[in-house]
Amino acid sequence: MSCDHAGYQTKEKLKTWLQDKGYEVEDFGTYSTYSCDYPDFAHPMAESVESKKSDMGISLCGSGNGINMAANKHQGIRSALCWKKELAELARLHNDANICAIPARFVSVDEAKEIVEKFLNTGFEGGRHIPRVNKIPIL
Repeated sequence: MSCDHAGYQTKEKLKTWLQDKGYEVEDFGTYSTYSCDYPDFAHPMAESVESKKSDMGISLCGSGNGINMAANKHQGIRSALCWKKELAELARLHNDANICAIPARFVSVDEAKEIVEKFLNTGFEGGRHIPRVNKIPIL
């Protein structure tokens, strides 16, 4: 998990909730509500997912956009901006997303939990989506 200052409080609640459900959670920061730069936390998490050290990632910032853009600079990352659980489901089903970016200022903690739950428990559909996903990286 990673976040900036705007996503810190939601990240902390999600982290505890996920750990209580038995998930192993690596926290890439930030570790306070002090103003900070989201790329400083997005890149280490994206590197962990890209290298397969982490299976998936959850990121948060105020709008979700900045941290999403930073993560998507990594060739092996397919980070999806999700503000509804239905978007999280489709991001996994159709795009094989491996990071879920959440706009912390626009969703409640309960909504964020629903988004994460759907993201983590939905598999990639494959089939007709495989050639599309394979065209995402620039080689």
